[in-house]
Amino acid sequence: MAKIKLLPKQIAASILSADFGRLNEDIASLKHHVDLIHVDVMDGHFVPNITIGPVVVKHIKSKIPLDVHLMIEDPMKYIKDFAPYAHYITVHHETCKRDLKKVIRYIKKLGCKVGVSINPHTPLSKIYGVLNEVDLVLLMTVNPGFGGQPFIKSVLHKIKYLRHICPKLNIEVDGGINPKTAKVSSYYGANIFVSGNYIFSSKRRISAIKKLRKAVEI
Repeated sequence: MAKIKLLPKQIAASILSADFGRLNEDIASLKHHVDLIHVDVMDGHFVPNITIGPVVVKHIKSKIPLDVHLMIEDPMKYIKDFAPYAHYITVHHETCKRDLKKVIRYIKKLGCKVGVSINPHTPLSKIYGVLNEVDLVLLMTVNPGFGGQPFIKSVLHKIKYLRHICPKLNIEVDGGINPKTAKVSSYYGANIFVSGNYIFSSKRRISAIKKLRKAVEI
């Protein structure tokens, strides 16, 4: 039996915890040290917070690929506005229940890689029907809306089972990610780690990122 090639471990810095007044400077400080810039787009309806829209994303000056996470109601209306700047566009099952496959195909048509996300208490079974159509699955490890929340350990079982049934799929985790939670998430099968508060609240950000990488490579 051929050995399955392990997916590369990637660190995604979430700008939810960055200083929006100096966003490009904060992003530039991470150049050459992170693999993705994770952009949380929130509308105050699906989640109890409002962040940034396509006008701000358009002016992000970075060669680091953007991982755009749409935590908004009716994302179909806005995908086209983000697509020119995004490497990944991830939508939530919870906001696309009836037309998730249509949304996924639309994102691909616009030339972006596509992800689907579920909240901590949404059963993994809800997305079984699209696993062969997406480039990544984002498992929220906190209830979405605000940074700095504690990691929800029960999601680890979802990571483990999803890796079992989809050995070649990118599995991303977002929420409460620090070296300790990144390490255990990696052990269970995650390979993309979104960290915001841990990175941006550190006085030595590059050192913090190096600690994350060391934790997930073990």
